[in-house]
Amino acid sequence: MRFLHVKTILLAALYLSSHSQTFAAEAEHLFTEQPTVTPELAHSGPWSVGVQTLRVTNPGQLNTTTFQGVNDRSLALEVWYPSSTDSKQSGTPAVYQDVLRSGAAFSLAGNAWRDAPLASDEQSFPLIVMSHGYTGYRSIMFYLGEHLASHGYVVASIDHTDSTNAEIDFAKNPGAGFSSTLFNRSRDQQFVLEAMLENATFKSLINPEQAAVIGYSMGGYGALNTVGGCYDFAPTTLAAMGFPEPAAASLAPLFSSCAAGRTSPDPRWKALVAFSPWGGEQNVHKAESLANLQLPALLVAGDQDDVSGFENGIEKLYKQLGSKNKYLMVYQNARHNIAAHPAPKIAYQSDLDIGHYYEPSWDSESITRINQHMTLAFLDCHVKSDKAACAFLPEREHNVQTKQADGKLSPPWPGFKDRWGAGVRFIRGNQ
Repeated sequence: MRFLHVKTILLAALYLSSHSQTFAAEAEHLFTEQPTVTPELAHSGPWSVGVQTLRVTNPGQLNTTTFQGVNDRSLALEVWYPSSTDSKQSGTPAVYQDVLRSGAAFSLAGNAWRDAPLASDEQSFPLIVMSHGYTGYRSIMFYLGEHLASHGYVVASIDHTDSTNAEIDFAKNPGAGFSSTLFNRSRDQQFVLEAMLENATFKSLINPEQAAVIGYSMGGYGALNTVGGCYDFAPTTLAAMGFPEPAAASLAPLFSSCAAGRTSPDPRWKALVAFSPWGGEQNVHKAESLANLQLPALLVAGDQDDVSGFENGIEKLYKQLGSKNKYLMVYQNARHNIAAHPAPKIAYQSDLDIGHYYEPSWDSESITRINQHMTLAFLDCHVKSDKAACAFLPEREHNVQTKQADGKLSPPWPGFKDRWGAGVRFIRGNQ
């Protein structure tokens, strides 16, 4: 892997600004009305949802372009939150603007209300920090951010600087920014937790003792470290990734850190959700630290994952986790693309772009509905300690319904309609 400079945040911002009219004109709705077969917890919650875009700055961070000196690391955040009941009158419909890996602009219509009033400060809500993959963007899981906010969470989703579609020409320089991703992903997650708890706008809305991290792909790689799964990079591992030999030797100890560079994990983290987490095949997380990790964890995978790997990747990470409250949800015949929103229409014009979203054996909207249902059940159970929500976490591995003697089907998983959950496995503990 060559070390290449990426476009600056300023250039990316100018690019997005120059395409703002295109974005607005092409805004599209990805989701249909929720069908009757939607899993129970995938229906929107009681709260109206507001959304704001913030920028936070982590001062004095290592320059991961040259690995010499420090600079201030600026991060853009999309923040979804429970809003007051009059938000529809005082806000404007949310539109999420970004670019594909090819650089093509797109604009998606959401169900939140831009800059809507916050819910009354008489209540506080758990904080969820959400983290995209390499490459990606902060709204890539907007459907999940909006959904969790409607059920009483504040969700802060990160644009990881050096690792977004807007900054990297993926076709020409697919490895650009990867060293920054390896070093900064977990540190960004921890910093956003701290920044949100001190933010003047949201501080009173957040319960400071209830936080969870959701990561997709490299976001999951970082999240495992953030909650205590230490990195253990070897020079040979980095060399296999394409780092030149001298750099691999010097970077290995730099990348090998625990808990986002802290001496111990932040106790405010109460749970972990990792979609298609990367790193298991490369053995970059120390097995001993994973075995000592007791935080409730939900891992989600496709059993044909061709990026993170399944049997020697995600499934191995799951087996290494020491938590008694650990779960693995598996989409059978799915690959790596099990967390992003469905593909915008423009993505179908390029193999490079559609390959970031499309699952040939699955309907993308079905995946998003199941993700909403099971993620909410897990977080409500293990962050909010809601025993009723725990009942939605399946006890049996397969949601296979068999015909009984009376001709009726055996019951589906809790919250699922008859015949709707086929093709999904749910593993808990060491079963």
